[in-house]
Amino acid sequence: MIKVNFKKLNENAVAPTYGTEFSAGADLYACEGGEVVIAAGETKLIHTGLSLEIPEGYAGLIYARSGIATKRGLAPANKVGVIDSDYRGEIMVALHNHSAEAQTIAEKERIAQLVITPFLKVQYSETDELSDTVRGDCGFGSTGKK
Repeated sequence: MIKVNFKKLNENAVAPTYGTEFSAGADLYACEGGEVVIAAGETKLIHTGLSLEIPEGYAGLIYARSGIATKRGLAPANKVGVIDSDYRGEIMVALHNHSAEAQTIAEKERIAQLVITPFLKVQYSETDELSDTVRGDCGFGSTGKK
């Protein structure tokens, strides 16, 4: 198990929690000091009141919570937020309201989920030729039935 240290930047912040024993993502909670209303089509940065110390070689990925995304239209504006291991500032979620009506975020409401994952660092090398494949340069939808 990987250890990730966190610091409460606000005494009302809630530590990330897993909903079940086998959850991949830990829930992140709103820490705004009260309710926040997000108008239809609007994006607001929602504070969590936490900063993290993600180990080198790992990244934190912020995903939508399926419940509020499907039932209320609330999901991260950037689809997946990326937290680098050298970032020590407050974790905030850019929550976008995809619904047709205003949505209210309650204090300490679960707003997103955080997945800590390893990643590969690569070296990009420019070349004049790439290897051939069956698919080649066929784009979107090219692997579907015709």
